Amino acid sequence: MAGDGEGPPAGVAGKVTCAAWIRRPRAGPSVSGSRSLLVVYGRGATPSSPPFLDLLAFDTAACALDSESEPLLRVVMGEEGADADTPSAIAVHPAGDEFVCATAKGCRLFKLLYDDFCINFVSRDSPPLQSVGPQRCLAFSTDGTKFAIGGEDGHLRIFHWPNLSVLLDEPKAHKSFRDMDISLDSAYLVSTSTDGSARIWKIDEGAPLVNLTRSSDEKIECCRFSRDGKKPFLFCTLVKGNDTVTMVLNISNWKRIGYKRLLRKPISTLSVSLDGMYLALGSCDGDCCVADVKSMQVSHMIKKVHLGSPVSSIEFCPTERIVISMSNQWGAEITKLDVPADWRVWQIWLVFLSLFVVSAILFYTFFKHTNLV
Repeated sequence: MAGDGEGPPAGVAGKVTCAAWIRRPRAGPSVSGSRSLLVVYGRGATPSSPPFLDLLAFDTAACALDSESEPLLRVVMGEEGADADTPSAIAVHPAGDEFVCATAKGCRLFKLLYDDFCINFVSRDSPPLQSVGPQRCLAFSTDGTKFAIGGEDGHLRIFHWPNLSVLLDEPKAHKSFRDMDISLDSAYLVSTSTDGSARIWKIDEGAPLVNLTRSSDEKIECCRFSRDGKKPFLFCTLVKGNDTVTMVLNISNWKRIGYKRLLRKPISTLSVSLDGMYLALGSCDGDCCVADVKSMQVSHMIKKVHLGSPVSSIEFCPTERIVISMSNQWGAEITKLDVPADWRVWQIWLVFLSLFVVSAILFYTFFKHTNLV
């Protein structure tokens, strides 16, 4: 299963600067179920190697990359020592067939072409994205019809996907972007600023809806919408003095519901699993924790995974209880979570079948040994 992209460039590969999961839309006969996931790594430039993207297969059974030293595909992003072309963030379309990669110059769009034995990258022209400058935040909506970018210059752009028609263009949305997310129904976008403010945007109307309230000594930093489709909440990390908590807001009125101190230290990033069951938080000193959304209790603590370096991002695997976490110093780390596994459809039917068989046996035994006369 090899691609036809460029071979590995000479020199020592740079460290991983960003990473993302890709769930293959179709797994051919050459790909087993345990290898239907891919990981795309962005690597930085070195004096002897250009910046590039690596595409690697992920073995869910072994919870490991199949071969990190020999990627399925490698695409050069620039020239040796060209830091401006170094990938800084990657957002993958929910369909798994394309992704956007941000650099200091702007964003590049890549199409993934699959067949039974081969995968290829194809770079696509996207003038609305190519010269936007450095972006702090990239986000696709869950249904894949919206794409948003938030820049270091505070410029917010929301596009309709895939034609990239502009839904919202606000040059002064923030002083500079801190974090961003799109709601499950694609109706709202939440964004936070480096100055501690946060705003809600109505996407279809292309306009700001409300500024989240905060006191003068509070800063709202990370933000994520709930994903389970049942409880429309917004999760935000709130800093007040030396204290950091995770607060929950009701998106019907944007009022605060409550607070929880999940990670007793400054928080650098926040993420929600695709099924909405878990929250992941990364700290400024390299720790991570995963909390159950229903109970708001920590289910898994990962100590010193990035050893003193702020965790810049955490992304849940689309199909497994696994996360990729990133830091500028240590690059990417893959961690299998010690949390309850999902009930799959076949498991539920197996339980029903077992109950039916047990009931039939009990019914037969009862009537066999019962005298009805």
